[in-house]
Amino acid sequence: MPAPTDKNATLPAKTSDAPAKGVGKAAATGVSFPKPLNYVAPVYPEQARREGVEAVVLLKLDISARGEVIRAEVYRSGGQAFDEAAKLASTKLRFSPARKADGTPFAARIVYRYKFAIEEVEVVKPKVTWGRLEGRVEIARLEVPLAGAEVVIKKPGGKSVARRSDGQGRFDASELEPGKYEVTVKADGHQPLTTNVQIAAGVASRLTLRLNPDVDEGVIDVLVEGVRPPREVTRRTIERREIERIPGTSGDALRSIQSLPGVARPPGLAGLLLVRGSAPQDTQTFVDGIGVPLIYHFGGLSSVIPTEVLSKIDFYPGNFSARYGRRQGGIVDAGIRDPATDGYHGMAQLDLIDARFVFEGPIPGTEEWSFLASGRRSWMDAWLGPVLEEAGAGVTTAPVYYDYQLVVQHRPKKQKEDGFRMSFYGSDDAIEILNNDPIPNEPALSGSLGLHTAFQRLQFGYQKRLSSKGRFVADLAVGRDEIEFSLGSLFFDLELYQLFGRYEYQHRFLPWMKGNFGIDMFRGVAGVAARLPSAPSPGQAPNQPFSTRNLSEIQQDTSYYQPGAYTEFELTPHPRLRLVPGVRLDYARATERWDVNPRFNARFTVIDDFPKTTIKAGAGLYSQPPQFQEAVPPFGTKGLRSNRALHFGLGVEQDITKQIDISVEGFYKLLDQQVVPNADRSSSLSTYTNDGQGYVAGAEVLLKYKPDEHFFGWLAYTLSRSVRQNGPEEEEFLVPFDQPHILTVLGSYRFGRGWEAGARFRLVSGGLQTPHVCNPKIDSCDETRINALYHGASGVYTAIPFGAVSSERLPLFHALDVRVDKTWKFKAWKLAFYVDIQNIYNHENVEALRYNFNYTERQYTTGLPILPSLGLRGDF
Repeated sequence: MPAPTDKNATLPAKTSDAPAKGVGKAAATGVSFPKPLNYVAPVYPEQARREGVEAVVLLKLDISARGEVIRAEVYRSGGQAFDEAAKLASTKLRFSPARKADGTPFAARIVYRYKFAIEEVEVVKPKVTWGRLEGRVEIARLEVPLAGAEVVIKKPGGKSVARRSDGQGRFDASELEPGKYEVTVKADGHQPLTTNVQIAAGVASRLTLRLNPDVDEGVIDVLVEGVRPPREVTRRTIERREIERIPGTSGDALRSIQSLPGVARPPGLAGLLLVRGSAPQDTQTFVDGIGVPLIYHFGGLSSVIPTEVLSKIDFYPGNFSARYGRRQGGIVDAGIRDPATDGYHGMAQLDLIDARFVFEGPIPGTEEWSFLASGRRSWMDAWLGPVLEEAGAGVTTAPVYYDYQLVVQHRPKKQKEDGFRMSFYGSDDAIEILNNDPIPNEPALSGSLGLHTAFQRLQFGYQKRLSSKGRFVADLAVGRDEIEFSLGSLFFDLELYQLFGRYEYQHRFLPWMKGNFGIDMFRGVAGVAARLPSAPSPGQAPNQPFSTRNLSEIQQDTSYYQPGAYTEFELTPHPRLRLVPGVRLDYARATERWDVNPRFNARFTVIDDFPKTTIKAGAGLYSQPPQFQEAVPPFGTKGLRSNRALHFGLGVEQDITKQIDISVEGFYKLLDQQVVPNADRSSSLSTYTNDGQGYVAGAEVLLKYKPDEHFFGWLAYTLSRSVRQNGPEEEEFLVPFDQPHILTVLGSYRFGRGWEAGARFRLVSGGLQTPHVCNPKIDSCDETRINALYHGASGVYTAIPFGAVSSERLPLFHALDVRVDKTWKFKAWKLAFYVDIQNIYNHENVEALRYNFNYTERQYTTGLPILPSLGLRGDF
C-alpha cells in the first residue's frame, strides 16, 4: 500500500519571507500555512505491484483560500502510472488554508509526497520464536539518510537494545521476543522521535523513522513552497517540462526564451537575443547574479549553460527591478541548481550537434558538502567539416564550441537557507572560414576569416539568515573574456580581466514592509590590439572600398570601474495590493558620470480566488553606459553620457479556467541620449555623439495552458514598432531588427508509455534591409538610375542606397518545428530518444538581399532548410 504521508506530506524548498504568497521559513508572527485534514491513499498500479516496483511521487499542489486542491502538478516523477494515481488521489485531499497574521486565508502552493511501497515480509521457519526489526532513519521530508542516530528499542518491563544508524541510515535488531516495543531515536540537531512497533515471531518488521530538524531562532520550519510575487511588472518563467519539450529548441532552456512574447526572431544563425525592439547589447544575461558576455554559442544552436544544470530562468522583458542595472533593454537571470545530496546521479547525451555529461552527488566523507560537474563539446566538426570540404564549400572547419561547469556546495543541516557555494564555469567558441577569392567589391580582403570568443568565471556565493527578519546574500567572482577576430591581414583582439561583486541585505521591518538593500560593481583591465582600415582622409574618393584604405595599428591597455547601489521596498499595505518603489545609482569611469534611476512597480489583485484577476503597472528610468569601443579613445569618444530609456508598462493577468490563463500587457520605451556615430566626421575628431533618440511601443499577449499530466502549450503574440533618429533634425527610421508581428503557437502531448510529441509554429514579419536596387514588385523603377559608383583604382563598384535606411521589409518568415520523444524507464535508470526537426516543410525563408558586382541585379539569400536533430540520453 502507498505509505501515509499526513505528517510528512511536503518537501522543504528554497524559502522566502514575503508576507503574502512567499512561503518557506516564516517568522513566528501568527502566520499559518496549509495543514492536511485527511489522507487519501492512491490506487497502487497493478502491473507495478506484480513486478515489485516501488516509487515516490512529489506533487506541487495549489491550495485555494478554502483549502481545496485546485491544481496538481508532478514535481518529481515516479513513473507515469504512479504519477497519474497520485494526482487522482490528491484531488480528494483537504487542507486547512494558509492564513495571514490577521486570520485572512490566502492561496498557497505546497509540495506533497506520495510513497508507493510494497510491504515486505520475511517468512522464516514456524519453529522460530524470535522476531526481527529492520529500519532506516531519514531527515523528514527530504528522504535523505541520517547517519549516526541513536536508536533505542525497549520492551515495556523488559530489556532495551541500542543501535546506531550506519552511513545509509540503516539499523537492525534480531532475536527480539514477540510483543509491543517502544522505539526512540535521537540525533544531534534534530528533534527526538518515539513510536511503537509490534514484533511478531518469524517476521522481519520494517520501520522508517523521519526526524525533523531543530527549530532555531524562533523560526518556524514551514513545509510549503509558495509562489513569491515578483519585484518586477513582468517576470516570465518556463517550467522544466516545457523547457525540455519545446519543439525546435533541442531541449535547450535558454533557447526556449525565444518562444516567449516580446522576443524577436534573430536573423539566420545570429544567436542574438532581441527584446522589445532593443539592440542585442541592450539585454544582459546573468548566471547566479554575475554577468556573462553572451548567452548562445555560435549560430544560436545551444546556450552557454546547458539545461541539465539550471535551476531557474527568469526573463524580464522590461520594467525590471532596481537590483539590475546598466541595461536599457531586458534581463535574463539564470541559476545553476544545487547538486544532488541523496546519492550519486549522472546523465550522458549525444545528438548531431554535441555530446554532454553531468555527474553529481555528496562529497565522500562529508555530510553537508556536495558537488556537480558537467561538460559539453560540439562535434559537428567531426562530420560536417569533411562534408563541406568535399562539396567545395568555403567553410573548411565547422564551428567548434565547448562549455563546462563545476559546483561545490556546503548546505548546513540545521539552517538550510544558509550555505556556501563555489562555481567555475566557462564557454569557448571558434570558427574559421577559408576565403580563396576576394570578397565581392572588397578586393583587398582575402585569406581566412576567423572568430574566437571565450569567457570563464570563478564565483563564490554565500547566504546567511541573520535573524528571523534579516537575510544576507553575497556573490564575488573573477572572470576573463576574450574576443579574437581576423580577416586576411586585418584583426581585432580584445582581452578582459574582471572582478565582479554583488551584496544584498534583505530585512522585514513590518509584516507588510520588506526592504532590499544592495551594492554591486565590476572592474577590470582591458587589452586591445587591432589592425583596421582608417577613416577616409581628406581628398580620398568617398566611394573607395573599405579594404583598400590605409591601415592603422593600435595596441592599448585600459582599466574600467562601474560601481552601483540600489534600495528597493516591497510594500503590501493591503492583502491585494503590492507596491515596489526603488532607486538605483550607477557610476562609470569611462563617462565619469553618475546615473540615478528611480523605478516603481505595482500589482493589484482584483479577484484573489479563482478565477484570479491581477492588474500590474510600472515605470522606471534605465541607463546603459556606452560600449568600450564607443567611449575609449582612439576608437571612441571621451565625454559621452549613458544611453537612457524610460520604461512604461500596464497589463492584466486573468485565469480563464484552472488550466488556462491569459496575460495582456502594453509597453512603451522612450529613448534619449542614445550613442550614435557622428554624422559629420570632417568637422570634429569625435567618432560618436549622444544625439540619438527614439521609441519602442507595443503590446504582448500570452495565452497559456499550464502543464498537466498530458499537455502543455501556449500562444504568444507581440505587436511592436521600434523607431530611431540619429539626431533631432534627422529622419526617423525603423531599426533593422524591428518586427511588427511575432506569432508563436506551440504545444506538446504525452500519449503514455513514454511517448510524447509536440509542434511549434512561428509566423514573423520579415527583417528590414536598406535597398541598393529597385524592387519592381513594390517600386516604380527608373531604368536610367545609377545604382553604384565605379572606383577606378580598385576596379570595383560602391553601392548607392536606393531608399531610406531600413526601408524594405523582407518576405514573411514562417516555419513549423516538430519534436517526438520516447522514454524507457528501468529500475535504476532511464533512456530517452528524441527527434527534433526544424522547418519540417522546408520553407525557404529570406534572410537578406544579395547583389551582383555592379549592383544592377539583386536576389534573396535564404536561411537554413529543414534541419533534423537526433538525440540519445541516459539518466541514473
